[in-house]
Amino acid sequence: METIVLDIGETLVRDDRHWASWANWLGVPPHTLSALVGAAVAQGREATDALRILRPDMDVEEAYRARAAAGRGEHLDESDLYQDVRPALGELRAAGIRVVVAGNGTVRAGELLRALDLPADLVVASDEWGVRKPDPEFFARVAEVAGAAPEATLYVGDHPADDLFPAAAAGMRTAHLRRGPYGHWWADHPDVVETADFRIDALTDLAGLTGVAEAAGPDASDASPGGEAKVVRRGGLRSVR
Repeated sequence: METIVLDIGETLVRDDRHWASWANWLGVPPHTLSALVGAAVAQGREATDALRILRPDMDVEEAYRARAAAGRGEHLDESDLYQDVRPALGELRAAGIRVVVAGNGTVRAGELLRALDLPADLVVASDEWGVRKPDPEFFARVAEVAGAAPEATLYVGDHPADDLFPAAAAGMRTAHLRRGPYGHWWADHPDVVETADFRIDALTDLAGLTGVAEAAGPDASDASPGGEAKVVRRGGLRSVR
């Protein structure tokens, strides 16, 4: 493994502040919006559908701009990172792995992430590229910045339809992270089990995978802690949305 590319939301960054800020903007209790997000996830829908349930006629992009104009736009600081982010990324770089952060996000999100000075070689949000996951063009851009062949690149994310399936379709190795609503709810879906080269519970598991991946070849082991490794196949790229 030469390069590891990581998703942003619910891989590096907790989304609870994001949804709480939307609840505040819409004037509803945070637990109401959280429950609707959970329902959308369980149905395989976009999480932002929860906003449209509350405000059916709302243009989410327009509302985002209105929030920013009102001084209530995006905010991101160290407290929004999962605790394993810096140790995991630092360990990978120390091992000589190229670390890239590339996921869906606004231009502002990219700026805020880079301001945190993460131990990564490149940090970029999708809107800076003008294309969002799961569009194949996004993963073509990932392949360009990875600096390694697809088979030597591992894409890590929580969302099967946005992260796992399109990265595998692009020929990359994949690690599904059991984190956040999508990561937990869809972790044992047959398509996820079949497609993921690895399934992990924490980013700190990644350093141990770099050697495993080299030894495992095209079929790789399930790296979930607490159980014996087992071979999983790739394929079955059906969206869970």
